[in-house]
Amino acid sequence: MADRIRQYMAYIDNLLESEDEDIDWDEEMKKHLVQIAFFAHERFIHLIVTVLFALISMMVFLYAFSNFSIPIFLLIVMLLVLLIPYIKHYFLLENSVQDMYEQYDKMQAKAGYSSFVRVGKYKR
Repeated sequence: MADRIRQYMAYIDNLLESEDEDIDWDEEMKKHLVQIAFFAHERFIHLIVTVLFALISMMVFLYAFSNFSIPIFLLIVMLLVLLIPYIKHYFLLENSVQDMYEQYDKMQAKAGYSSFVRVGKYKR
């Protein structure tokens, strides 16, 4: 997923840097909104998974205070080893979706729309 996000964002950045006059910005903006929706949904699912995983990790950690054993300690280590990549991936999704919002605003400017106006209406 991380590679897909980076490749897609690089594609949009290249499109924005292009001086090609034949680009149909309305169509590109519609496609971009679809991709934003996909990645935002992925971000939401990962938020739920990360929060639940963190809660489970904390419950096991608190349980370990009263019933410490080697298997519980190993479970805590495994949970923390997995939690760190979950958090890292969630932040990648979060930051990427925020960057895609900015790309969309730049696409609107290239298309000649004023900011925060729906596609297909109110050209400058």
